Amino acid sequence: MIAIGQYNDLRIVTKTEEGLILTDGEKEVLLPYVDVPQNAEIGENLNVFVYMPKDGRLQATTKKPYACVGDFAYLTVVDEAEDGSAFMDIGLGKDIYVPKREQKRPMFKGDKYVVYVFLDEGNDRMLASSKLVNFVEEEDIDLEEGDEVSLLIADRSDLGYNAIVDNKYIGLLYTNELFDELNPGETRKGWIKKIRVEGKIDLSLQPIGYGHILETKDVLLSDLKDSGGLISLGDKSTPDEIYHRFKISKSAFKKAIGGLYKDRLITISDYEIKLFVDNDAE
Repeated sequence: MIAIGQYNDLRIVTKTEEGLILTDGEKEVLLPYVDVPQNAEIGENLNVFVYMPKDGRLQATTKKPYACVGDFAYLTVVDEAEDGSAFMDIGLGKDIYVPKREQKRPMFKGDKYVVYVFLDEGNDRMLASSKLVNFVEEEDIDLEEGDEVSLLIADRSDLGYNAIVDNKYIGLLYTNELFDELNPGETRKGWIKKIRVEGKIDLSLQPIGYGHILETKDVLLSDLKDSGGLISLGDKSTPDEIYHRFKISKSAFKKAIGGLYKDRLITISDYEIKLFVDNDAE
């Protein structure tokens, strides 16, 4: 069965004046000549993206869209309509429609928004929506605390930044735990900090758990040795200073240097850590 808004492997069955006719054995799709690869022959299979234009006839393309049905993506508004609806560039030469009812806030030409791409049940045309919470999964979350995930920064909230997690869920990065500027549309590597009872997900841009502390200890120790045994950061250094050098939070930094101190590998002061030197050793 042909999946509209997705890539499909289809067989070339014939040529017409408009282009090649492709099939999955049940339905036929037109691939215009402008998109036909060189040396394509009848009987061969082609991997194409299939969509439904306004004329209601399935069409294929070898162009690569910015998103498929079921994807969250950061797209640009290329036109507005008088009724408040908008059109976004999806990379096909055919824009994707965003009804006014599917806009979290009014959309304006030239601006970019994170949207979800889906099919209109009435006519199988691709639509987009910026009402992201209507399309994320909130039950049976197949993640665990500490898991590494991919993040698409969606928008800013009162507490921080909402982010799409693994193209399926939505989570929150808290402002007071961030040391970098974030922008909608950015993709980041993240970690699951906490999954709440109500299905809400707290996120972190840093690894979670003791394994991360062990890794951080190794990094700090290596940096100390490379720096002649002294780093100008300590207990009272600011979070920004620590993040600028090591890209970790102050909490992770303090846990790591605390572990190194207990191992008698360093000495710690307010604004410095030094490699431990045992003057009593022979």
